[in-house]
Amino acid sequence: MATTIALFGAAGKMGARITDKLEGHSAFHTLYVEAGEAGQARLRERGLAAAEGKEAARQADVVILAVPDVVLGRVAEAVVPELRSGAMLVCLDPAAPFGGELPERPDVTYLIAHPCHPPVIGEETDPAARLDFFGGVAAQNVVCALMQGPESDYAFGERLVRAIFCPVNRVHRISVEQMVLLEPAMAETVVLTCMAVMREAMDEAIRRGVPPDAARDFILGHIKVNLGILFDYIDAEVSDGAKLAMRRGMEQLFRPGWKAVFEPESVMQQVKAITGGR
Repeated sequence: MATTIALFGAAGKMGARITDKLEGHSAFHTLYVEAGEAGQARLRERGLAAAEGKEAARQADVVILAVPDVVLGRVAEAVVPELRSGAMLVCLDPAAPFGGELPERPDVTYLIAHPCHPPVIGEETDPAARLDFFGGVAAQNVVCALMQGPESDYAFGERLVRAIFCPVNRVHRISVEQMVLLEPAMAETVVLTCMAVMREAMDEAIRRGVPPDAARDFILGHIKVNLGILFDYIDAEVSDGAKLAMRRGMEQLFRPGWKAVFEPESVMQQVKAITGGR
C-alpha cells in the first residue's frame, strides 16, 4: 500500500525538485500543496492538482514542509494540529526545529534532513551530472536526524530521504544540535562568507586590471588544488611562501576568536536571525 505524502511548497525551489522525485513514484501517493496562486499555476503547468492544506495534512502519513525558514513556524502551527497520531513531519532545514518553531505533539514523529549537495570533488563523468550543483542528477550525501518519535521510524525516514534526494550515496545520521553546527554555523556563517570574500578578491583583481578570464581561471584552479591539499585528497603541502601568505591573511582578514560562531548562544542567534528573516 502506498504511503500518502503531503508536500507543502510543492512548486517552490526545493519543493519542485522533490516533486520531480515523487511524481509517479510507485511507493508514494503524493498530495501537492501550494498556498499561493503563482505556485498553484506552476503545478497546473505540470498537470498536477493543488490539494487543500489542512485536508492534505489530515490524510497524510507523512508531511514534508518544503517552505522557507521564515514561514515554517507559521505553517507548522497550522499543519501539525491536523496530523493524525503516529504521522511523520519532515523538515528540510534544522533552523526552525532547533529554534523551537515546531508545535508540541509528542505523538508525531519529527524527522529533519538536509542535503549535502554534490561534492566539489567527485567521480561524476556525465557532463550534466558534473554541472549539477544542487543534486538530483549527480549523486550526493544527506544528513538526517530523528528529532522525536520511535526509533523504528528512522529506517522509514531514511528510505524516504533517499527517495526525495536521489541519487544518494550516504545518509549520515546525526542530531539536530549537530546539524545546526553544519548549517548555519559552518556552511553559511563561515564557509559562504569566506567564499563571498573569495569572489570579491577576484573582482578586485579584475578591477585592478587583470583580464576577467585570467582571474577566473586562476582562482578556480587554485581553489581545486588547495582543496586537494587541505582536505587530504592528495599527498602534498602548500609552499612555504603560501604558508607565510596564509598566516598574514589570517591576521588581516579574521578576528581572533572567530570560532565563537560555533558556541551554543551564537548558533541560536544565527538560527533566530534566519527564522526571523533578519
